[in-house]
Amino acid sequence: MSLREQLESSNPVRGSYGTPNPKRKMIEVTAYRELKARIHRALIDRIDLQMMDSLPVNLFQTELKRLVEDLLSKENVALNEIERKNLVRDIQFEMLGLGPIELLMADPTVSDILVNTYRTVYVERRGKLELTDVCFNDDAHLMKIIDKIVSRIGRRVDESSPMVDARLPDGSRVNVIIPPLSIDGPVMSIRRFAVVPLTMKDFIEFKSLSPAMAEVLEGLAKVKVNMAISGGTGTGKTTMLNIMSGYIPHDERIITIEDAAELQLQQPHVVRLETRPPNIEGTGEITQRSLVRNSLRMRPDRIILGEVRGDEAIDMLQAMNTGHEGSMVTIHANSPRDALTRLENMVGLGGMNLPTKVARHQISSAIAVVLQIARLSDGKRKIVSIQEITGMEGDIITMQEIFAFRQTGVAPDGSVKGYFCATGVRPRFTEVLHVRGIELPETLFDPSLHFEVNG
Repeated sequence: MSLREQLESSNPVRGSYGTPNPKRKMIEVTAYRELKARIHRALIDRIDLQMMDSLPVNLFQTELKRLVEDLLSKENVALNEIERKNLVRDIQFEMLGLGPIELLMADPTVSDILVNTYRTVYVERRGKLELTDVCFNDDAHLMKIIDKIVSRIGRRVDESSPMVDARLPDGSRVNVIIPPLSIDGPVMSIRRFAVVPLTMKDFIEFKSLSPAMAEVLEGLAKVKVNMAISGGTGTGKTTMLNIMSGYIPHDERIITIEDAAELQLQQPHVVRLETRPPNIEGTGEITQRSLVRNSLRMRPDRIILGEVRGDEAIDMLQAMNTGHEGSMVTIHANSPRDALTRLENMVGLGGMNLPTKVARHQISSAIAVVLQIARLSDGKRKIVSIQEITGMEGDIITMQEIFAFRQTGVAPDGSVKGYFCATGVRPRFTEVLHVRGIELPETLFDPSLHFEVNG
């Protein structure tokens, strides 16, 4: 008999095999976990982990499969072919991957994996959250997977350091927070990144922006116009930064600075820098500001700052103003104007005590274009505004909107309806593009031409 059939006959709470029964499912899952845990413990006792680490992954998997089959033959419980394959696969995931969430990591439709303690795992698909039936055995099981992730990049998480940012080999970003800060148990969030990076063509097909907007952004990136990409959490700022960087010529030296390295630049001459948290004694921290300052001595053509969020803002603005044109940053803000206000506040954190007008002048002369990205009610991301900074009028930074997304309604299925359009303003940067050999058609800025988005 299979595992299902044996549990069926031995548990009176279970109905007939085809009848849905929550208690039956719970018992079945528990029995499967116990069997997997027994096999896993027996494997640890039998194999030489040091020797296994020296084997190629495919040979390790083959050897694991052979050992699991051998151990299963000594168990009293019988498994059918599907159950046997699943058990071998899950134990391979435990030994070589990320355990229960390995299948979610392999699903290309999953953009976020949210582990809310060991009992509950949510995923985001196409901008919407879904509850999965994936779970861990207990807190210790979840902590084992967390330790495997953070130890790969030399980070640690324990009671003395209960929060950590890490990354997976594929570039996915991981955040972990554990007790005592997380009351109910360890919590882990994984922001996935596509194995094959998205392109501007993909963004147009997804209707995240119009072809006219894409053509303008391509020109701005090529002629080294400083840009800020603004948006809320999870709106796709880093993805947009990756796409924009694809237009940077391959003969330029690019230096990226991030808290957790996640940019996937395709150019051959890229130097990637990453901050370092303090060690267990509270020393040895390397901040983004230190890396920005150091990068100026590394002969960069462009500096790309993954996210500006503190006193590094003043050094980044000064770099943009002193010969590092074409640099890009992302910033958390709900509108282009809010992004400038946040930058101004962060300049104040630098300890330079600049007058307000001087700080704003630094910002207006450093950044030429602000892109605003938003996640709409249907979960889809769109560039909702492209604005040009035109200078100062008195103490105020002046801006003009070049392109916008106008929402006109919501379809019956909940998807947002609207259109992208130009505002009719001809931007000043067209002169910069003209001087450097890029001609933009006049029709790009015709406000009567709409790029419709209907669901």
